[in-house]
Amino acid sequence: MKRTTVFSMLAGATAAAVLVSACAAPRPAGTTGGQAQQPAAAKPYIPVISKGFQHQFWQAVKLGSERAAKDFNVDITFEGPESEAQVDKQIEMLQTAIDKKPAAICLAALDSKAVIPLLEKAKAANIPIIGFDSGVDSDIPVATAATDNIAAAAYAADKMAELIGGEGEVAVIVHDQTSRTGIDRRDGFVNRIKEKYPKITIVDVQYGGGDHLKSTDLAKAIIQAHPNLKGFFGANEGSAIGVLNAVTELKKEGQIVVIGYDAGKQQKDAVRSGVMAGAITQDPIGIGYKCVEAAVKAIKGEKVEKNIDTGFKWYDKTNIDSEEIKPLLYD
Repeated sequence: MKRTTVFSMLAGATAAAVLVSACAAPRPAGTTGGQAQQPAAAKPYIPVISKGFQHQFWQAVKLGSERAAKDFNVDITFEGPESEAQVDKQIEMLQTAIDKKPAAICLAALDSKAVIPLLEKAKAANIPIIGFDSGVDSDIPVATAATDNIAAAAYAADKMAELIGGEGEVAVIVHDQTSRTGIDRRDGFVNRIKEKYPKITIVDVQYGGGDHLKSTDLAKAIIQAHPNLKGFFGANEGSAIGVLNAVTELKKEGQIVVIGYDAGKQQKDAVRSGVMAGAITQDPIGIGYKCVEAAVKAIKGEKVEKNIDTGFKWYDKTNIDSEEIKPLLYD
């Protein structure tokens, strides 16, 4: 009896040990020994909200921001409305981005005033805002990475005056009158003409929303209303292509000096063929890179320049394929 009792007790103890072992919590995934590996810290998240996707310019900006994200080990998303006229859609995107509580936000504002209430909300949530391409009428952004659009458009005005002999009628198509880029490029060109070239008359300034078709219709109407027009400035890629389309459709090649802004395949082809006299190019890859770089610095509490000038260049058929200009152009 005694021996049987001992064996029964041993069997019960063994069964209990097996049961405890079976019910023990499984080892966390990724562990290899007695100590669990700690999960890697999440990368800082930075939404990059552009003005749109419809132009190759924004694809180049996207490329630059993705390069910076890789270099600085952060996660980004790059988004924008379907059209540069969709201010409300961009504001919705900004609200959604703020709700995700990101480490910082990069923004190319379509309307320099309409976004301010949301920028105030971001500031209250301690989310640094970095502007790119286009600033806002507020001191809230920690920094803005952009071309000096006033200086660039003034240079375009100087080239226009040179190419039309310092006198005559010219017109302007701008993408909008709400964004900082639209305002600055319009004013940079118009004010330089008014201040420096008294024999040049700006007969019309219209706004095509950056849309090729709308800009084409506006440019055709201006050309038809002003048969003596000698020059036309398109203040962004969509505007410039609209002017090119109008000049071509009305068979005014060689009669109207066309100056553009930005690049893209159609503009480059027009410069090479001589239909477009030349254009201002920005550094879109640099803009995308610098805005993410500035966001990373702001997240770390490092000093950031308030205005990050990403530069501009003039290109025409004489230098379009040069080593200096080629990296700044895109298809």
